[in-house]
Amino acid sequence: MPLSEPAPMKTRDRILQTSLQLFNEHGEPRITTNHIADELDISPGNLYYHFRNKDDIIWLLFEQFERRMDAALQVPERRAPDMEDMWLYLHLVFETIWEYRFFYRDLDNLLSRNKKLRTHFRRIIERKVTTAAAICQGLVDAGVMNATAEDIAALARNIAVVATYWLNFQRIRTSAATVNQDSDHLALGVYQVLSQVAPFLRSDARQLLHHISREYLT
Repeated sequence: MPLSEPAPMKTRDRILQTSLQLFNEHGEPRITTNHIADELDISPGNLYYHFRNKDDIIWLLFEQFERRMDAALQVPERRAPDMEDMWLYLHLVFETIWEYRFFYRDLDNLLSRNKKLRTHFRRIIERKVTTAAAICQGLVDAGVMNATAEDIAALARNIAVVATYWLNFQRIRTSAATVNQDSDHLALGVYQVLSQVAPFLRSDARQLLHHISREYLT
């Protein structure tokens, strides 16, 4: 029996997918609804049938991003977190940031003009801090990390800062085109965070961290 053809993507989903691609490649401020319609070879009227304006598209993309980030920021519930959880947490967070990188590149501009977006993004940042702190506390409880409550609080904030502003930092240091196209910049961001955790780890855990980190430097 022949395999059935996959169902064609709905126009609304195609608009979202193409908008994300164009925003990531060129920056949200440079892309208009006409650019999106031209890329899809549809009329502006067809696009407006699905979305009233560009802000509607941005909000739907943000909802996708928020769901992905919520999944990435889960903490193990039935056991204490370990170093693998720290690695997985960072990997998923930076992977999600890369997939929706236009939000981070144009962060100040987007948040300054959209109060709803600003409120939701603030919650994501707080969850980054909370999840990082919970994992660090789990490492302390497991005896693989030496850190006070004050150390953990500062470290969790630093992790959130690096995760939030790493792409902008790299864009200043290198060409914007390179940062837009090369996901290795995100791998370096993961390594940068792991290097902040390392001084607080005991020897065995530090060796494991060193082993995990090597793949980000190759």
